Amino acid sequence: MSKKPYQFETLALHAGQAVDATQSRGVPVYRTSSYLFKNTEHAANLFALKELGNIYTRLMNPTTDVLEQRVTQLEGGAASVALASGTSAIFYTVITLAEAGDNIVSANNLYGGTYTQFDAILPKLGIDVTFVDPKDPANFEKAINEKTRALYIETIGNPVLDYTDVKAIAEVAHRNCLPLIVDATFTTPYLLKTIELGADIVINSLTKWLGGHGAGIGGIITDAGRFDWKAGRHPLFTQPDANYHGLCWGIDLPEPLAPIAFALRVRTVPLRNLGACISPDNSWLFIQGIETLPVRMARHSENALKVAEHLKAHPKVAWVRYPGLKDDPSYPIASRDLKHGFGGMVVFGVKGGYDAAVKIIDTIDLFSHLANVGDAKSLILHPASTSHSQMTKEQQAQSGLTSDLIRLSVGMEHPDDLITALDEVLAKV
Repeated sequence: MSKKPYQFETLALHAGQAVDATQSRGVPVYRTSSYLFKNTEHAANLFALKELGNIYTRLMNPTTDVLEQRVTQLEGGAASVALASGTSAIFYTVITLAEAGDNIVSANNLYGGTYTQFDAILPKLGIDVTFVDPKDPANFEKAINEKTRALYIETIGNPVLDYTDVKAIAEVAHRNCLPLIVDATFTTPYLLKTIELGADIVINSLTKWLGGHGAGIGGIITDAGRFDWKAGRHPLFTQPDANYHGLCWGIDLPEPLAPIAFALRVRTVPLRNLGACISPDNSWLFIQGIETLPVRMARHSENALKVAEHLKAHPKVAWVRYPGLKDDPSYPIASRDLKHGFGGMVVFGVKGGYDAAVKIIDTIDLFSHLANVGDAKSLILHPASTSHSQMTKEQQAQSGLTSDLIRLSVGMEHPDDLITALDEVLAKV
């Protein structure tokens, strides 16, 4: 593509692809483990980062490169690294910044798998995580100490759907010379450009709306390319790294590599040595999904708002959370930032509590009962007993998760059919 300032919809279809010698319009799938070197000097230069190019598909692949470049341009970042899953993207992000003895300050309203990683796994590695309520950005500032290496949030918390004030928390992070890590899965770059609001590192689960088809698993990290790693808060970037020839990532890299020091360290340290690589076939699947992302996100958001409004007026529904409802606690900030829709997630509680929630989930038509979000098809789940069941009752309560909460990932079916399915099952409780 040329360097013209194309709109999002155009980038979703074209960004990152340079038509190869075959003149294939579609992005080819490069099913190869490794690549030929021109000579020994070429090989040495690739490993020394003097040249960029293909070495091994665990590190890079031409199909995956298109995916990475496309997401980078959609996010407005500098570089991206695609990985085997969203959770591996989160883990690799943290261990690229922090080591034993270090600290991360995180929002407490997280996806259950992320919460468990932060609460039970990272402490075993010596990395402490302090959980705070993200509704007040001052809570992050109070929790920061001399060992803190980053702040971590989700744009819309899973599953309670509190919208997070990315801009305000980014200001806290930068005031303390820390990067802000944002899991933007629930908004995607179509609904929210988190880098424009101050995010330094953006994580997306490719499995969800970016793919949209439930056919593959993957995650991606985008480096905004703006954080100053020489500021003194990140020894892994200012001290010689034994993982890579004693390189000081924040000091030694030449232009134009210096701005993407974080992305390069992700690729050449955890990805190279721990190996949670995405397959080229999955990269290809996600490229297909991204092509229709703008159309799908608009439809998801439109349907979800109609479902939320209908549930809000239903006599058997006790409460509803959706950032697009004008009386939702998140609406004032969400409406300021989300100009293209409020996403495809709706959560609600039914009168009758847990027992009624179980009956709805077990008997509803059209909504698939499974542990995923972001499919074109509508999905339903009881998070307290499934995706967030590893959390204690106290931890669930602190994050706002109640036993009656039903999570809907609203798909692209006709909204009247979705509302009819909900009405039919609500009539039975």
